[in-house]
Amino acid sequence: MGRRPIVRRRGSSPNFMAPTHRRVAPAIYNVQFDTELEKARLVDLVHDPGRGAPLALIETSSGKVFYTVAAEGSYVGQDILIGKNAPPTVGNILPLGSIPEGTMVLNVERKIGDGGALFRASGNFAVIISHNPDGTVTLKDTKGRLFVVDQKCLATIGVVAGGGRTEKPFLKAGNKLKLMKSKGRLYPIVRGVAMIAAYHPHGGGRHMHVGGSTSVSRNAPPGAKVGLIAPKKTGRKKMKEEKGKTFT
Repeated sequence: MGRRPIVRRRGSSPNFMAPTHRRVAPAIYNVQFDTELEKARLVDLVHDPGRGAPLALIETSSGKVFYTVAAEGSYVGQDILIGKNAPPTVGNILPLGSIPEGTMVLNVERKIGDGGALFRASGNFAVIISHNPDGTVTLKDTKGRLFVVDQKCLATIGVVAGGGRTEKPFLKAGNKLKLMKSKGRLYPIVRGVAMIAAYHPHGGGRHMHVGGSTSVSRNAPPGAKVGLIAPKKTGRKKMKEEKGKTFT
């Protein structure tokens, strides 16, 4: 009798879910976009399991406390200014409309009040290209993609801390396993053709081969739904250019 493939077990078992109970806190702004000027202090820099960039614990003069993505060069005890009248220096939080063109920003809100959704990975940033007449701001990321966001959306000045993290080699498979487990990712990934026939539809045989088409129907039963599921096309494909593509 055949056994359930890994894609079925991943959907039903909590062993493959990310351990979010270990996370420190969501990295969101706890301030209003219409704030003129508010003083705050960076209380602590902490590591968040499953996140490449460190988190900065911010405490405002009004008593509000929130975590946000730390900027490169931030330090404990740093004075931070929040609001439309704050100067555009590293670590300060301003609405996009108050930030001059050519400034590097991080943790930009996609919609007003969502707390930050763009450019949050370690070493990432975007550059403000232009302020548009319709009340929006155009940003350009490190890949050359363009983003059009409302000028009232908040952003932090600077570059996300932790740049160059991916340049360090793992050296051991155990180190890679710990990273994947903290993110809830499957590791290692075993090819179906390397399994026995009881574990995968592509397994079995005297040598590693699929033995048939890898395309399966959208309505195939769960045990057979592996490989290319209802593909629009198969074979080799050409890389598409994302440079210059605009996101709104």
